[in-house]
Amino acid sequence: MNLPSSNQPLRRVAIVGAGLVSPLGFGLSETLDALRAGRDCVSGIDSFSVEQTRCQTAGQISHKRLLAPHLRDRRSARLHRVSHMLIAALDELLTHAPGFEPELTVAGTTSGGMSFGENFFRHANARHSAEWVANYTPQKQMGDAQERCGIRAPMQVIANACASGANAIGHAFDSIRSGRYSRVLAGGYDGISELVFVGFDSLQAATPDKCRPFDAARNGMVLGEGAALLALEEFESAEKRGANVLAEIVGYGISTDNHHLTQPNPDGSGPRAAMQNALDSAGMAASKVDYINAHGTATHFNDASEGLAISQLFDNVPVSSTKGMMGHSLGAAGAIETVIAMLALQHGFLPPNINFATPDPELPVNIVANISRRADLKVAMSNSFGFGGTNASVIVRKFGE
Repeated sequence: MNLPSSNQPLRRVAIVGAGLVSPLGFGLSETLDALRAGRDCVSGIDSFSVEQTRCQTAGQISHKRLLAPHLRDRRSARLHRVSHMLIAALDELLTHAPGFEPELTVAGTTSGGMSFGENFFRHANARHSAEWVANYTPQKQMGDAQERCGIRAPMQVIANACASGANAIGHAFDSIRSGRYSRVLAGGYDGISELVFVGFDSLQAATPDKCRPFDAARNGMVLGEGAALLALEEFESAEKRGANVLAEIVGYGISTDNHHLTQPNPDGSGPRAAMQNALDSAGMAASKVDYINAHGTATHFNDASEGLAISQLFDNVPVSSTKGMMGHSLGAAGAIETVIAMLALQHGFLPPNINFATPDPELPVNIVANISRRADLKVAMSNSFGFGGTNASVIVRKFGE
């Protein structure tokens, strides 16, 4: 497809469908109920031994419920559990967006089928080794979902640490806005694997306690898992075919601070640049943002850097991290949290930052503490910041504003 000329106007980008599976629930309705209730969906790990780890909890998706629709289908039963997450998310999206036929799929992930890789290297001579290798590639799970749902769009996979899901949505947004595509399927996915879990635990980035984003006593994150997909369409195209517009994506910003392999620059320059670039992309002043869904992992350095950046750019904007409720789903986080921002706009509420007890005196940030609140929201920002200083921010606007 030809690139647009430099004087061609930028297109509006509509969200015409969404689907997700996370520890908060299966689908938009269950997720909305969990957010409004401030439900703590973090629980003890049950899929592998955590006897020797400092952290022993995570946000998990019920394996039994995930596989229930496919138990009688032997071929489906062999798929990776992340494939089942994506199939469920894509089924819901297509239900919300009948007639949506993507020209491109952009998916973000960090580890894909990492648990299959673990099994292969532990049992290299086992008779299932070919199955493990086949499912190891990170694009396999998205390919499984597309095949199951009859989608034949070419696929791009972005693996950019914890910003992967947000980068995928942002890349899809830019692809439509510039005129290269009219319809793009975008999102992120990741499943909990023992290798990744133990890695974060060995870094002492994971907490043995509750996940407490932005709290003065925060001492680490918990992992999560999930999948979220968005149907993005050029606005005039969506309007012409009578699509149901859920919200609009209006801005996307990225930055790289290159400060440290696992720690953000404490001056907040990386997150601040990503947020400012998103505002510039939207042609919007910071005062127009009504809510920020923060990256908020509850590690000391991340929250300090992000909180400082928010306080420098915004004046008392409500902020919450929903990771206390569901854990950090890595490559899926940016996609799931963009959907959460969309739900907040649609239903007029501020999602809570649970487990918050003591404000950090060094972070003058307006935290939505513990309980969701009604609010008239028009614009929301979702932040995703990853290892190596990879930062991304997405701005979503309520449809009709």
